[in-house]
Amino acid sequence: MRLTTARLGGMLVIGVKSQHFFGCIMTLTAVLTPAPEGGFVAFNPETGTTTQGETIPEALSNLKEAAELYLEEFPLDAAGPSLLTTFEVTGA
Repeated sequence: MRLTTARLGGMLVIGVKSQHFFGCIMTLTAVLTPAPEGGFVAFNPETGTTTQGETIPEALSNLKEAAELYLEEFPLDAAGPSLLTTFEVTGA
C-alpha cells in the first residue's frame, strides 16, 4: 500500500493506492479526523465507507478493508481522482 498525505484544515487527507481484485490499481482517498474519544475516524468519499482506529495505520487498514468489501458488491467506474477542498462558514 502506498500513501500520500496532506493537511487540510484540521483533517489529514491520505491518498491510498492499493491492489484491487482484478489486478487493477485503484487510488482512493482517506480523510482522517481525530475522534473525540481518542483515535481517528476514517472516511472514504469514493465509496462512502467510514470506520475508525486507535492509530492512523489501524484506521487506514480498517478503511481499506471496508472499501474492498464495499467494492466487491458495488464496483466503481474509473471516474478519476476525487477533488478535495475546504470552505468556510460563519459560526453562531
